This record gives sequence, structure tokens and C-alpha cells, in this order.
Amino acid sequence: MTKETAYPLEIFYDGSCLVCSREMSVYRRRNPQQRLVFIDISSADFCAEDYGRSQKQFMAELHVRDADGRFATGVDAFLVLWRAFPSGSLYRLLGGVISLPGVHLASRFGYALFARYRHLLPKASDDCESGTCHLRHPRS
Repeated sequence: MTKETAYPLEIFYDGSCLVCSREMSVYRRRNPQQRLVFIDISSADFCAEDYGRSQKQFMAELHVRDADGRFATGVDAFLVLWRAFPSGSLYRLLGGVISLPGVHLASRFGYALFARYRHLLPKASDDCESGTCHLRHPRS
């Protein structure tokens, strides 16, 4: 995505992943000017095809889509997400550091490892019968 990001951003995250859902809860509480809309891709009513992607693609890594329909994925999705926060915020600072060439490459590698093995992490709900557990969050 270009630096001219169109808001609001749709953040596609796996609500059945405890780490993912907790991180999104932090962003939700700090949602600057309601620039972020959170979409739980583990929800039974989520349809990946409505967005021109497969469920497998969405589950493979974080996706962010801006108001113009442009997607960013993985570490680049986090960079777009963090730019939604005010200048001088910790997220903007973190985005600046992650954008540095060597750090960006290392971050992409680290995120790829996390994404590949996150299914081994605890689930957000232990009382799931169907295997598709998720935290229910109000849609923004």
C-alpha cells in the first residue's frame, strides 16, 4: 500500500488464536478516530470469498484492507495498521523501526515462523465443540 492509506482499515484476524485476539483487543481499545474495523475470520458468518480470497489465505497471515480495497499482508499489514495511530505513538515508532531494511527482513522471517506455527498456541476458547472457536466482538 502507498502512504496515502484510505480509512477505515479492515483488520482480518483469527479470533480463535489467543495471541491474535488479545493483540486485536489492545488495538480495539486504542482505536484512533475509529479508523479500524475488526473482522474475525474464524467467525461462522465470515465468508472469505466475499473479499476475493480463500479462507486458507486469510488464515495464513494477518490481512489489512483499506477503504479503497487494497490489501496488505503479514508484516506489511502491521505497518499499515500502525500508521493508523497518531504520530509520536509507540505504534508509529515501532513501525518506523520495522520499516528499516534489515529489520524489515528479519521481521518478515520472524512473522512467517509465528504464522506457520501459531496453530500450536492455546485457543481463545476451550469450550469449543465445532473446532472453530472465537471471541465475539461487536463489529465496528
